[in-house]
Amino acid sequence: MTQQADPESLYSSDPAVVTVWSDIGCPWATLALHTLHAAARERGRDVLVDHRVFPLELFNSEPTPKPIIDAETVAIGAKVPELGWRMWPGPDWRYPVTTLPAMEAVQAAKAEAVGGLPASDQLDGALRHAFYGQGRCISITSEILAVAAECPLVDEAALAAALERGTARAAIHRDLAVARGPRVQGSPHLFTAAGTDVHNPGAVFRWTGNPYEGGFPNFLSYSRDWAGELLDVLDKVAPGAATQAG
Repeated sequence: MTQQADPESLYSSDPAVVTVWSDIGCPWATLALHTLHAAARERGRDVLVDHRVFPLELFNSEPTPKPIIDAETVAIGAKVPELGWRMWPGPDWRYPVTTLPAMEAVQAAKAEAVGGLPASDQLDGALRHAFYGQGRCISITSEILAVAAECPLVDEAALAAALERGTARAAIHRDLAVARGPRVQGSPHLFTAAGTDVHNPGAVFRWTGNPYEGGFPNFLSYSRDWAGELLDVLDKVAPGAATQAG
């Protein structure tokens, strides 16, 4: 019988934090995070994100298929061009076969020695940009650390040491156990202590057929209103946490 996850395992108890369950290899999650951060910048503030892992490859027992990600990248990138995405520019043998090492690095960056939650979120965004915008193979440690070196909030040496020790590896499987429960519906799913509970916000799309058999994602519409509404909630419950963006 599936056990109910306790609230703390689902989301941070800090009212200023948005907990986001996702896979770096999920274009829809990357779109939602971009929208949330863009809305915060428009208000001249930052937003604290606690990244939790929804590891698609462990759910599906296979790498997330490149044709599916390619199709979703085209559909999303065409509707939201400010993302700056492009089709995979290199040979297929350089394509990331796994995103677990990248997500492990994001978890490791939560440690204060590496930079804490702000560093973790900065690294997550940089890794997503490296994959979708630059065509970099974020499966390998050297590339992950190269991306980390571009993140001012991340202590690259401390992150490298954490990855060598595997200190955040168990977090992947702890999150997997929670994500298998009924509350987390997929990537992305956003929670806050104030009651936000929304899966893939703003996106309306449908597949024209089985994606494994040639179907395409028909991206019907996308609303950014949800991000403003979420920030309104944060401003009410944690007004002192609305720090000015630099």
